[in-house]
Amino acid sequence: MTAEPTTGLHEPAAGPHEPATGLRERKKQRTRDALLRAALELFTTKGYEQTTVDEIADAVEVSQRTFFRYFANKEEAAFAVQELAESHFVAALRERPAEEGPFEALRNAVLSGWETIGEAIEKIVPLDLHMRSYQMIESTPALLAIHLRRSTVMEEEIARLIAEREGLDVDADPRPRVAVAAFGGVMRAAGRLWGQGEDFSRESIKTLTATYLDHLDGTLAGNWRKP
Repeated sequence: MTAEPTTGLHEPAAGPHEPATGLRERKKQRTRDALLRAALELFTTKGYEQTTVDEIADAVEVSQRTFFRYFANKEEAAFAVQELAESHFVAALRERPAEEGPFEALRNAVLSGWETIGEAIEKIVPLDLHMRSYQMIESTPALLAIHLRRSTVMEEEIARLIAEREGLDVDADPRPRVAVAAFGGVMRAAGRLWGQGEDFSRESIKTLTATYLDHLDGTLAGNWRKP
């Protein structure tokens, strides 16, 4: 095992108009992405608990110490792409127009965001590997417990964001948390169904998600703001 990335990870020398710091940052990003791809491939083929940090590092031809420069542990690598997608969704939701109702904002944020987040994910790993990783998390008890805890934290953050958009006290009005719980349940159901299929395209997940979200209606739909 070598101490630095080898095959496929060497960077060309910095050009006359590129600072050395920019070259170093690109090299770091390439190394991190390669470690992440290797980790997810091993997790999904060999099993999360059966995969060691040394095996991940060996796959990229770097040292174990190099792995720990980018990830605190295997768990952080397992959830790295999911965390990217979650952060992207929250940012998209913050940017939705104020006149959109809660469900409309949630729906539009996830559907419009799939193009840009899909591109961001595919720069690191193929979408099918991302979905296989999602299935791996749900079938690994240790990771599933972490996933459920992360989902709870995420839903609380979104509920508070929705309450802020609507000018509500999230602790006094139950609608933000109820709406986000319903939205999260639908998203998980759509994601599981997509992961069981054979079409892992962005268009496929967008269509399936839109179909499922169309069933969220009733008393929580529409605009909650007082006239």
